[in-house]
Amino acid sequence: MSSDATTPVLRNCIRLPLPEDELLEVTAKAKDYAIMHGAAMRSKTAFSQDSLNFAPFVLVPSSFPRKEFEKAVALQPIINRLMHNVAHDEEFITTTLAETIKVDEFTANLFNIYRKVLAHGFTQRISLGMLRSDLMLESGCPELSPRALEDRKDGGQDAAAVGKGAGTAAAAGTGRKEKEEQKEEEEQKEHRETQLSRATKERERRATSTQSAYCCWKQVEINTIASGFGHLGPASKTIQRFVLSELGHADKLHNMPNNNALAGLCDGMVKAWDIYAKPKAVILFIIEDVSYNICDQRFHEFYIRETYPHIKVLRRTLTEVHREGKLGQAKELLLGSQEVAVIYFRAGYEPGHYHSQSEWDARYLMETSLAIKCPSIHYHLAGTKKVQQALAQPAVLERFINDPEEIKAVGKIFTGLYSLDDNEAGNATYEMALRTPERFVLKPQREGGGNNVYGVDIPDALKRMSRVERSAWILMDLIHPPLTKGYMVRPGGDMPPQIVDMVSELGIFGVVIGDAEHIVHNYQAGHMLRTKLSTANEGGVAAGLGALDSPYLIDSDDDEDLDQI
Repeated sequence: MSSDATTPVLRNCIRLPLPEDELLEVTAKAKDYAIMHGAAMRSKTAFSQDSLNFAPFVLVPSSFPRKEFEKAVALQPIINRLMHNVAHDEEFITTTLAETIKVDEFTANLFNIYRKVLAHGFTQRISLGMLRSDLMLESGCPELSPRALEDRKDGGQDAAAVGKGAGTAAAAGTGRKEKEEQKEEEEQKEHRETQLSRATKERERRATSTQSAYCCWKQVEINTIASGFGHLGPASKTIQRFVLSELGHADKLHNMPNNNALAGLCDGMVKAWDIYAKPKAVILFIIEDVSYNICDQRFHEFYIRETYPHIKVLRRTLTEVHREGKLGQAKELLLGSQEVAVIYFRAGYEPGHYHSQSEWDARYLMETSLAIKCPSIHYHLAGTKKVQQALAQPAVLERFINDPEEIKAVGKIFTGLYSLDDNEAGNATYEMALRTPERFVLKPQREGGGNNVYGVDIPDALKRMSRVERSAWILMDLIHPPLTKGYMVRPGGDMPPQIVDMVSELGIFGVVIGDAEHIVHNYQAGHMLRTKLSTANEGGVAAGLGALDSPYLIDSDDDEDLDQI
């Protein structure tokens, strides 16, 4: 992420600043509203299992171009299918990670489990993928310049390609669906077609307009493990709808898109539970030793218990699974006397979750069991940065996507991703990073935030690595998102809050279920928006660096919907 004085600013959904007395009153209400509606976390500085703080949030929703949001939603089923195919390509994963596992102990440990499971054959061929595709707006998109728009002859081609791919993906396994699922799919298809039609008309309108969009979106990463904010994403919208109504702007609520992320993700777990087909089996959440982001986890559990009261949910750490878990005669996973149908990992994505060999043994035990994993070990490896760097090459995409228009649509979302392996290409990347470090971000094979190296800090970091050690990292072009201006509300923060410059990262959720040959379920499952100060590099809310937000969809040329600061 990068910004400067020339960075464009997205127009606000309402006029700011607010009068101070009104700001103080609505902020105090919003803080209480957040806590009382589960938009909360446990404090890291004064941790207590008996208390919560409201999660940091942006007071009013941040603007986001409607057509870019709709493109991301429509593209998600294609991304789901892409990652599913990648996860089931043993040769690709093995070759792509060959150098990384020599120097990255954590990835090597995951890969060793993968290799052992492959050697014995997968006990459970079905995998559950609950993915989150994270993206940022890029303010420097040559294809959206006025000249490029005037030259374009295919006004809605990209949107049509996305729609075609989404329909193809969603249709996978239709013959196996029940009538109610067919109805659901028809409704989703109708909704997609409406979205795509709107996106096409908007593109055509822009092509003849004197104004033009100044941002498109680029992929930041694809999360395949512990894809959080299924609850906090919708909860942030709830807060901001309340705030807008309190401020007398209820007429603007229609521009905040529906967000059923919690239901979409939990229903994915239940679909996997149905496939397992044992009525007394449970769903297991793998959790950290200390859960700060407790509401986001518990609301998943509570949704399942309230909506499907016949399904029990257990929470265990990796250490507890090692102590309690064993395999039955049919390799079913047993915790005491309870059989596990589905395992949902909210931990296990970073080295600190594995305190000893016991936790690694627990991970292996689960991978060899009959339970359906989210993610299975091959899905986990498919989400590594090294694999995503390889996927940014069009020739590689052709290996996993057959449709040329889908390849084109997916290829456009990738920003520059470069290998740092000890070879000619990797050495050229190394020299490029030393010459112009301000253009890049350096990323390791880690999730959870706080691990990246940015800009001027990159040369020193690279110089400390050997040629071999560089293979554990990738280099990525720095994205230059447009700014938004607004109030960021934090526990213990200033009252009244001050207007700050912010940038946002949108996450689109997806659910995909299937084996190497067939995809049974594939759908987009809601979204989340995280916003951070424009001066901050990392943006994780759980890590204390970002704030909950939700998109307010704008058509950049529709001045009637927009108020300037």
